[in-house]
Amino acid sequence: MAAIGGFLFGFDSGVINGTVDALAKAFGTDAAGTGFAVASVLLGCAVGAFGAGRLADSIGRRPTMLLNAILFLMTAVATGAANSGAVFIAARITAGVAIGGASVLTPMYIAEVAPPHIRGRLASLQQLAIVVGLFSAFLSNAVIAKVAGGASETFWFGALTWRWMFWMEVLPAIAFLLGSTIIPESPRYLVFVRKHEQARKVFARIGLDADRLVRQVERSLQAERRPRLSDLIVPGTRRIAPVLWVGMGLAVFQQFVGINIIFYFGEILWKAAGATEQWALRINVLTGLVNILATIPAIMLIDRVGRKPLLLVGSAGMTLTLGAMAAVFAFAGSGPDGKPMLSHGAAVFGLIAANLYIVAFAVSWGPVMWVLLGEMFPNEIRGAALAISGATNWVANFTVTVSFLPLLKAIGLTGAYAFYAIAAAISFPFVWFTVGETKDKALEQMKNIPSADSD
Repeated sequence: MAAIGGFLFGFDSGVINGTVDALAKAFGTDAAGTGFAVASVLLGCAVGAFGAGRLADSIGRRPTMLLNAILFLMTAVATGAANSGAVFIAARITAGVAIGGASVLTPMYIAEVAPPHIRGRLASLQQLAIVVGLFSAFLSNAVIAKVAGGASETFWFGALTWRWMFWMEVLPAIAFLLGSTIIPESPRYLVFVRKHEQARKVFARIGLDADRLVRQVERSLQAERRPRLSDLIVPGTRRIAPVLWVGMGLAVFQQFVGINIIFYFGEILWKAAGATEQWALRINVLTGLVNILATIPAIMLIDRVGRKPLLLVGSAGMTLTLGAMAAVFAFAGSGPDGKPMLSHGAAVFGLIAANLYIVAFAVSWGPVMWVLLGEMFPNEIRGAALAISGATNWVANFTVTVSFLPLLKAIGLTGAYAFYAIAAAISFPFVWFTVGETKDKALEQMKNIPSADSD
């Protein structure tokens, strides 16, 4: 039930794909204005990620998830009903608060209720839910656009098609709202607020040694006060805890490899490569399906081979495939409108490289980063550290997203893909030298784990 938050995270992030040109037409925005309208949601995401961790430490994981579900429902309606660019951006920023909150709350909650030997697989459900949400948004957009004749056409009850694309989110938002009312509170949070008997019941309900775990959690929390941001500073110094730097680095690299450019701007991307609107939307559906299928092996492998090996394999795979995509467009011809003209063979090769890139991301950085962020921090700083790391991820996402259309105009697809390939290459030594393994470790053991020195 908690992972439905991940589904909404994916759906709300991906639904903008397929509406970009229609939004520009509806609100009369230029490339920069349209890019900001798309990226504006990420400003809210940073706020939501930062605030959700703090709020979850104050009122609990489940109440915060319930508030998040209400926010998803309200903004799904408001975004589709927007009658101006300013109202649309305001609604998207508010929707971003919900997305950012889900990005932190779901891995936090799952990590805190999952037994160590299957925690990676259960936490990976977050990423599976995200990619299923993305695919559902792509498929929903493609079907609605096909039936209506285009995203700018009039559809049911006289509303434009792109509005219905956003309103489709109401259904999963209601499911998340109902689900958040029936799941138990995190037992680790219950111990923190001294509700030990309730914590024992939850631990026992999920098949764990309740008394032993309650004692372990009590010892790990140490200070009997609510977590503060100052806890992220190494005692006796002014230095930020090294584990937080690692978490922030993972958050940045996951975005700087450019994955969300395909998910946010897929329609624009493939149109720039010469595809029609309908074919661009169909390719979006294909990439969404590949994303789902590639996430499944990650769930099967993460508790067997560990987190770090998957990250390293992913970094290498993304470097190669992004480099291949840059090479494809480097040798492309130019059409009369200035867009790239690919031969049939080059177009097929580019599409294969793009999907292999998605596979490399989906089996590694997609799920593994969120798993690590949910488990790598000690209990006493988890909420605050997740808040900072989650916000960092969304700020990086915003930076990449808002810069894409100007970047595309300035240096073309070749330059953009080359930039993301370089980021993927740099992520390999970052993981090798700074990230430690957390496989099979209890959350109460997370003290000095995320350091290569502790391997």
